[in-house]
Amino acid sequence: MAFLRLIIFGYLGLTVLYWIISLYSRSVRLEWLEGEWAKDHPEDSDSPERQEFLDAGMAEYHKSLRSKLIWLVYIIPTIVVIVALLVRNTN
Repeated sequence: MAFLRLIIFGYLGLTVLYWIISLYSRSVRLEWLEGEWAKDHPEDSDSPERQEFLDAGMAEYHKSLRSKLIWLVYIIPTIVVIVALLVRNTN
C-alpha cells in the first residue's frame, strides 16, 4: 500500500514539476522571440506580422528537442526508483 501511495503522489509531484518547467521553458522561448522581433523591428510592437512570427517560432519550439527533453522529469526518477528497488531486493 505504501508503494502505491509513493507512485501516486510521486507522479503527481512530477506532473506539477513538469508543468512548471514546461511553462518556464515556453516563456523563455517566447521572450527570446519577442527580443529577436524587437531587434529587427524596433518600431513595431503589435502587428499581425509580429504575431505570425511568434506563432511560427513557438510552433518550431514545440517540435524541437528542447521541448521533448522536459519529459525526462518523468523518466529519470522512474529509472532511479526501479534501480533502487532492484538493488535493494537483490540483496
